[in-house]
Amino acid sequence: MKKPSSDPERAQCLRVATECTASRLRRASRAINHVYDETLAPSGLRGTQFNVLVALSLFGEVSLFPLAERLGLERTTVTRNLEPLERDALVTSRPGADQRVRLLRLTDRGRRAMREAMPLWEKAQARVVNGLGGRRWKELLDGLDATIGLKEPG
Repeated sequence: MKKPSSDPERAQCLRVATECTASRLRRASRAINHVYDETLAPSGLRGTQFNVLVALSLFGEVSLFPLAERLGLERTTVTRNLEPLERDALVTSRPGADQRVRLLRLTDRGRRAMREAMPLWEKAQARVVNGLGGRRWKELLDGLDATIGLKEPG
């Protein structure tokens, strides 16, 4: 039989379980992703895929690295999200001047899919904002921006 945790160890574990910022952010992120994925489902897009289309709409043509940076995702995650978008002809890619670099662009079909999904995104966004309340939502965005800034050196 395992020896029960000592009181100081248990207290520390309870503190981690209740106060860990990383754990809380992961849980919150999953909850928010669920809202957007569920609401966008009729469009055939997941929230991350929709955001790829939006980013490509804003960029025009871009390589994978700046796209991943803008989305705050690992390149492998962006690549996984691009596969069905390219398969469905929503996104196209071509080699750049450096053959190791792919240049990505939204297709006309992708632009239509994005436009058709936009009202669903608006619905998901309203659900989040209304659920949190306008002031709390704005404070959340400010807090998230400050959190993102922690990644920056110095």
